[in-house]
Amino acid sequence: MAGPYPVPNATIPYWRTELHELDSHRSTPRIPEEQDIVIIGAGFAGAALAYYLLKESNKSSIRKPTITILEAREACSGATARNGGHLRPDLFVGVADRMQAAGLETANEVALFEVANAKAISELVEEEGVACDLKPVTTGDVFVDVAEAANIMKLWDAMSKLDCPTLKDVAYHGPEDAEKVTGIRDAKAAFTYTAATLWPYKLVMHLLAVAVKQGANLQTHTPVDSVSGTVDSDGYWTLSTPRGTTKAKQVIFATNAYISALLPEYDDAIYAARATVCRVIPSQQRLSPEIPLGSCGLEMKSPSSIDSYYGLRPDNSLIVGGARSAYFYSRRAQWYRNFDDSTLIEHTREYFDGWASRTFADWRETPVEMDRMWTGIMGYSADGVPHIGHVPSKPGLYICAGFNGHGMPNVLLCAKGLARMIKDGTSFSETGVPTCYQTSATRLRKISEATAASTAGRARADIYLKY
Repeated sequence: MAGPYPVPNATIPYWRTELHELDSHRSTPRIPEEQDIVIIGAGFAGAALAYYLLKESNKSSIRKPTITILEAREACSGATARNGGHLRPDLFVGVADRMQAAGLETANEVALFEVANAKAISELVEEEGVACDLKPVTTGDVFVDVAEAANIMKLWDAMSKLDCPTLKDVAYHGPEDAEKVTGIRDAKAAFTYTAATLWPYKLVMHLLAVAVKQGANLQTHTPVDSVSGTVDSDGYWTLSTPRGTTKAKQVIFATNAYISALLPEYDDAIYAARATVCRVIPSQQRLSPEIPLGSCGLEMKSPSSIDSYYGLRPDNSLIVGGARSAYFYSRRAQWYRNFDDSTLIEHTREYFDGWASRTFADWRETPVEMDRMWTGIMGYSADGVPHIGHVPSKPGLYICAGFNGHGMPNVLLCAKGLARMIKDGTSFSETGVPTCYQTSATRLRKISEATAASTAGRARADIYLKY
């Protein structure tokens, strides 16, 4: 199978060590011949879309739509099942980064949306009794370089004078107390705030289970090879799979990094970025020093460039990710447009082997065991924000992808908003999804033009016109 598709025999993340009964489920022996809606992808976005499309239908007298979810591998086997287990809205460093790129109004809109997502997940987990280890924690963004700490402090001072509503929930710690508050060796500046950790696979599988119970047809191990370029005479799009074809009036692409396999016009806009995560366990033979923060991001450069991050599990193990300084700049082919999550990224094991003793102030003598390592494929958006909404010039096709490795505080309400567009005909502006997330031909053209400016030739700037 040519193109950017999920590979077989993927590394096994910690989150997929307790599999749900629907992990390799097929609701029917054959895929349905015709449906109202087909969702491609059974990760967080696909599961949340099915959940909201069917949940909202239960509240009205309108006929419940027929929905099939097609997944290339197992359910929730992609990026969400391979992340760091964080529910961590960006309240400051991400706001500063986006303010510099897109202005204060856009930065605030996105930050408040992420806060709303975190709240919505917490409410959903409580209302439905989802057993996903959701735990509120104090998180932090920590700078250990003197120069970068000075730079971020200037941004903090400047933004404190502006109208940035999320900054009120952030506490600044300078060189006199940053190490004590965070437990990070040589911390020069830290910004702490409330976030959460969770078991992401269990959250997604709960949403899928609810959707399947409500009538969704889940078909795992069923990759979509192609989608027809136009609708047939009855207004149906045709989807081809190794197990046959199916038709639908509406098709939702929730495939994130793999989007360009089926929508080539998004090749410049959303690209694969391979990353690595591991689980480390402190030795049981020695009492480990306390870790003050429940999660943390260690920043390389201001305002927002994380080298590594961790989340503390209830069993005191650590989910550690990043290792960017080991490969990101010097070995680009290891991550850029790399779809192989069946192998590890070179040189990251050495990075993680000594990570705890290098990172925590009092851990030089604390032995740790490497439980497992894995890789995951994120969908990076070329202009830094997801693509949500109608696929340009293709009525009935929708996209929910490009979450930049930051899907946990974004996906749920993006899916809820898109479900309203599909089911009720709600306009994008009424969904509550940030304006800058809306996909469009204009946005795709700008991205392709920017890409063409840094590559040879002009043809790529008009890639979307081919489709």
